[in-house]
Amino acid sequence: MPALPAPDYPADVRARLEADAKEVIARYPGARSALLPLLHLVQAEEGHVTRTGIRFCAEMLDLTTAEVTAVSTFYSMYRRKQSGDYQVGVCTNTLCAVMGGDAIFEELKEHLGVGNGETTEDGAVTLEHIECNAACDFAPVVMVNWEFFDNQTPETARQLVDDLRAGRAVEPTRGAPLCTFKETARMLAGFPDERPGAVEATGGAGPASLIGLRLAKGEALPARGADHVIAPRTAEGPTDEPPTGHPAEEAPSGHPSSHDAPQQTSASDPASPSPATTPDGEAPPRGNGTAGPTAEEGE
Repeated sequence: MPALPAPDYPADVRARLEADAKEVIARYPGARSALLPLLHLVQAEEGHVTRTGIRFCAEMLDLTTAEVTAVSTFYSMYRRKQSGDYQVGVCTNTLCAVMGGDAIFEELKEHLGVGNGETTEDGAVTLEHIECNAACDFAPVVMVNWEFFDNQTPETARQLVDDLRAGRAVEPTRGAPLCTFKETARMLAGFPDERPGAVEATGGAGPASLIGLRLAKGEALPARGADHVIAPRTAEGPTDEPPTGHPAEEAPSGHPSSHDAPQQTSASDPASPSPATTPDGEAPPRGNGTAGPTAEEGE
């Protein structure tokens, strides 16, 4: 068991963090709500959430260290051991995996000589698999400190981590310029990115992700052959949208959606009788091939 209580920060560090913490806490109606950003704050100080960081958060929010520990160990974005300057996350969820994410992850594990959640000996790169990077349009995707590197291959991903370890400049596919993990953690704590041009260097989602937004804005649907979705239905009832969704194709008459109107069921469609009756209304045969007794016969 570790010695209790955990050691405190040096006086100058404690004073600086207290000032930042009070600024964060003031944003919330209840102090306890500031726990998540405060965990990012202490992670920005040491690169992971230490026992000292947990003690600091508990004292600032009047919580127990057990309560803070329970939260810090629940969320995967809070590191429980020392991490590298660059968190390299490879998406291995379904789409990225089949597009090459699994191959990228295996390549990087072998190339870096580390497993999932482990850090290279030089302390530069921590490798981990990510369940989803929310960028399926650009699969397979790799993220470095939560910045996007789209449409990767095992070769480009290997070059990416080599550049990071060598200190060479690396530019994300979209979004802000790359910074260290500690700097990223401070931003996640709610403090602004003060690097010139960083805020303006935003990145957008891909066309497939934005199709719903385009429809909501009333923009024209893509032409035949382009990405296409079924037109939204109106309050007046079903549209004449064809099953394939191509505007050039004529819809067959009476093409309701199951969401627009009730469909015929075995109880309402004479052509599809319920198993309880035959077309002439008589009871169906029993398992032995004979009809069951009527109510009168039973009496």
